[in-house]
Amino acid sequence: MTNSRRPAIDTPSLRRNGRRDRTQEIRNFLLDAVAQGIVGPGGKLPTERELATRFGMPRNTVRKTLAQLEAEGTITRHVGRGTFLAGTGGFPSDSINHTSPAELMEARMRLEPSMAELIVINATPADFERMETCLERAERGTSLDDFEVWDAALHQAMAAATHNRFMIRVFDMATAVRHQTEWGKLKDRVVTPERRLKYQEEHRSIVTALKARDADSARAAILAHLQHARRNLFGF
Repeated sequence: MTNSRRPAIDTPSLRRNGRRDRTQEIRNFLLDAVAQGIVGPGGKLPTERELATRFGMPRNTVRKTLAQLEAEGTITRHVGRGTFLAGTGGFPSDSINHTSPAELMEARMRLEPSMAELIVINATPADFERMETCLERAERGTSLDDFEVWDAALHQAMAAATHNRFMIRVFDMATAVRHQTEWGKLKDRVVTPERRLKYQEEHRSIVTALKARDADSARAAILAHLQHARRNLFGF
């Protein structure tokens, strides 16, 4: 049964020194609501107006945060009906939020190349269409934040294309870590416009190999992309 109650929990006093910190407040608020059972899978979430009022943010900031969550598959939005938590319960355990960027990258280096074969075997035309949408939206993005939304969405779409529920759940957790403030600040420091263009080229190469059902080339392209990202982030 759909839980229509709205979260009614106290909002912690957090810093509002930048857009990324401010949007993280909304994420933390929703995480707490899910953890406390106030909102369950399919449950209705507060409106943009209510979130903007609660956090003292412009509605366009709230709207972009919700768009990011929707791109990740965490929430669904329906015109005239409202915003809802994804039916599978899109937020992972809060303990995941303590994973460091280095730990996340180490795990991704070992996990993501291995999913190439599953994608090649199981992906549908709709899966590839979703990947193409993510590529196009990332390339059209006018800011790093826009790129980050669709970068994460692409990797999530690749996980979904495995049609393996365990793999999808693992990537739900990886996506949550990517939106920690620590990870965001690190990416802000190292992702230049030139590096962003290179990442976009690498993403295109990965999707091209997957669509060709070439598991070996896709695996190599994924690994090369992650190695490049690791060098930019950590210098090795």
